[in-house]
Amino acid sequence: MKYQIGDEIIVLHTNEEGKVVEIINDKMILIEVKGVKFPAYMDQIDFPYFYRFTKKKTIEAKKPAKNFIDNIPKEKINKTNTKIADGVWLSLIPKFTLDEFNDEIIEFFKIHLINRTHHTYHFVYQQQFFNTTEFEIKNEILSFHDFYLHDIPFASINDSPSFHFTFSLLKEEKNKTPFYETNVKLKGKQLFKRIEEMKEKNEPGIQFLLFEKYPEKVIDDKFEVSSLIAKGYKVYEANKIKQNLPPAREVIDLHMDKLSDNWQNMSNFEILNMQLAEFSKWYELAIAHQRQNLIIIHGVGSGKLKDEIHDILKTKKEVRYFINQYDHRFGYGATEIFFQY
Repeated sequence: MKYQIGDEIIVLHTNEEGKVVEIINDKMILIEVKGVKFPAYMDQIDFPYFYRFTKKKTIEAKKPAKNFIDNIPKEKINKTNTKIADGVWLSLIPKFTLDEFNDEIIEFFKIHLINRTHHTYHFVYQQQFFNTTEFEIKNEILSFHDFYLHDIPFASINDSPSFHFTFSLLKEEKNKTPFYETNVKLKGKQLFKRIEEMKEKNEPGIQFLLFEKYPEKVIDDKFEVSSLIAKGYKVYEANKIKQNLPPAREVIDLHMDKLSDNWQNMSNFEILNMQLAEFSKWYELAIAHQRQNLIIIHGVGSGKLKDEIHDILKTKKEVRYFINQYDHRFGYGATEIFFQY
């Protein structure tokens, strides 16, 4: 192990000095900088001795020449009311405070939803830590407006925060999909890098694109392939297949009352086949859209549907792993799948 508890270190991105407080594992340690403890990766820190030795003394900058007001050209102000539509964004705005050494540190993030499109949306928002919902809200966001959601403390960044959205148009349009699901999942190392970039560019916050344009509804191409269409096939141009796929979903409910109004008249064999067909459909869409995870609600019951789904997942190369553990929303009646590409 390169470091030991008590070793002096320096944070490479900020040149702040601190010390090692705890060894977490062979890739990460807990450090203390100016009274604040937080985890850091080994490649984010180093011993401070080389930095101290090579640090140059600050040279006082020359005073700029005086410039009188008569010599300053007037700035031309170009007024414009043009609104640029570049999508719907999730924004994290850090709020700074001073520590005991009078240095700025991030206390918490203010979470905003930013709509820079020409549509107004209904949205359902869930914020989770370790896949457990901590905050949820349903509301509307107007065209070219911001919506304040809530705050999260800076210390919670290490608790695998994720932000989940389901959008739908306030005024339905025939050519638009009825709803669209998307999410943002943060990793501590990724966010720390974005914070440093934000400081360097002197930006007010960090933004993540949720979608640029609200998705179109899938429409069959009208080619001369009537025999295929008659059999229920949808025909697309080969180079446009992905953009014509329906949007993927994050949670799929396989209870029969969600799939059919006449399921009471079906046999157990027919019910199981319909549920597996629905599972296969949304599984393939998740792969096509390269989603990171998918939750399948199969219920508890006799366990037959769960066992069938688990047997299928064991044969899929795209599945990194799957878990069936207690969740306050579904109990033991759901399996979460995590993909690899």
